[in-house]
Amino acid sequence: MSRPPEVILLIGLPASGKSTFFGERFAATHEHVSKDLISRSADKKRRQRAQIRAALTEGKSVVVDNLNASREERAEAIDVARAFGSPVFAYWFRESVADCRERNSQREGAANVPLVAIYSAAKRFVVPGLNEGIDRLWMVRLRENGFEVGEE
Repeated sequence: MSRPPEVILLIGLPASGKSTFFGERFAATHEHVSKDLISRSADKKRRQRAQIRAALTEGKSVVVDNLNASREERAEAIDVARAFGSPVFAYWFRESVADCRERNSQREGAANVPLVAIYSAAKRFVVPGLNEGIDRLWMVRLRENGFEVGEE
């Protein structure tokens, strides 16, 4: 019997390393779903749910690469995963506002987000927990030599 595809949530402030982590760890094996990749005119919540459903229907695992700052934001993807019997794994990027500001200052063009985006996300951020329907939760820190991942 084969395992169902998984849904991975990347959780953290802007410029905390989520997309880089996806590229290094999951790009070859998982579908990349991100509201940042959906056009501004679209209903991003609806489109994201549809993208997750489509991947799971095809038996593909998914990484949801958004801020996922609140329980409500995370619940959207968790609910879709549960409807497919898929496990939900989460990586919490525990970077400070100061660290994110510093990393953001080194970005150019569209990758550089307005500082208000970092502050706004930090203000509404709710620490993730297994009681949300997450099966396993890891903490991620960006170090000089790469990502450090540990059990939460």
